[in-house]
Amino acid sequence: MKRIVLFLLVVLSACTFQTKHRGYVFPVDVETKVANVKTTEQLIDIVGVPQVKTVYGDNVWIYYGADENYRGPLAPTFTNETVLLAWVRGNRVVRTAVLHDADLPDVVVADGETEIPAAIELNALEELFNNIGRFSPAGLGQ
Repeated sequence: MKRIVLFLLVVLSACTFQTKHRGYVFPVDVETKVANVKTTEQLIDIVGVPQVKTVYGDNVWIYYGADENYRGPLAPTFTNETVLLAWVRGNRVVRTAVLHDADLPDVVVADGETEIPAAIELNALEELFNNIGRFSPAGLGQ
């Protein structure tokens, strides 16, 4: 009986319920706070520095925050996902958009690997002989 109780205690201790926040912690009324933002300085004061700035196309600042929920041996789930997008032109904020859980699309990760165009496939022996002479001995500083 003691062994069963001990086993159950060990099993139940592995079933923790934890929530960790990832990314930005947005204020409750983030939509109203960023609706009146006109400059990037105001946006930085309210939310902070963006996680990502787009490189191509429109200059968009992206902020993301979510709660990652751990439920024992099950896969973690995400709730309270929020994305703040701010379109920026110079030092002016042109437009903002706040997306929540229901607004975000479900992304399905494909199985397998992405093929690389013009990739050279080598077997183990070819890899071994291909690397001969590429590395200098340690301490030579080359």
